[in-house]
Amino acid sequence: MGKNSLSIKTIVAIGIGAAVFVILARFVAIPTGIPNTTIQTAYAFLALMAIVFGPIAGGLIGFIGHALTDAVSYGSVWWSWVFVSLFIGLFIGLFAKKINIENGVFGAKQIITFNIVQVVVQAIGWGLLAPLLDVLIYAEPANKVFVQGLVAGLSNIITVGIIGTILLTAYAKTRSQSDSLSKE
Repeated sequence: MGKNSLSIKTIVAIGIGAAVFVILARFVAIPTGIPNTTIQTAYAFLALMAIVFGPIAGGLIGFIGHALTDAVSYGSVWWSWVFVSLFIGLFIGLFAKKINIENGVFGAKQIITFNIVQVVVQAIGWGLLAPLLDVLIYAEPANKVFVQGLVAGLSNIITVGIIGTILLTAYAKTRSQSDSLSKE
């Protein structure tokens, strides 16, 4: 296997991650009152997977999961928002090494880093990219899509901030800390 190829573990994580993303997006979403815009728990799970498995897995889980969710829910794919899900998984995943969840530590420093990253990434994704792509690709009215983007962005930032932090804290507790073993 080449140095740049994905491990079987990562490929399996992408498949399972995309399936869980679809289930969460489809069945664990809360309506906002804004058309086609829900409070999504799927992005907290996406953030966990991106931190654990890295940017390629995070991007592909977001992309595949969102595309399948749209296809199943609406009968067609809204590519502008699918791209934003890829963007969010990819860019949160780029900070996986900085957070280093595998060492079993997810304290205040890592929580703050994670939340700064997810807030910035989602603000760019939902507040800028999604609405601009909606206007460019689908000729949607700017005022409508910027409201949708703002609502989606704020709700996703909050759910990832709360649920994502809880998931990552729980996951870190399953990892052994590198300095936890001592010589007797």
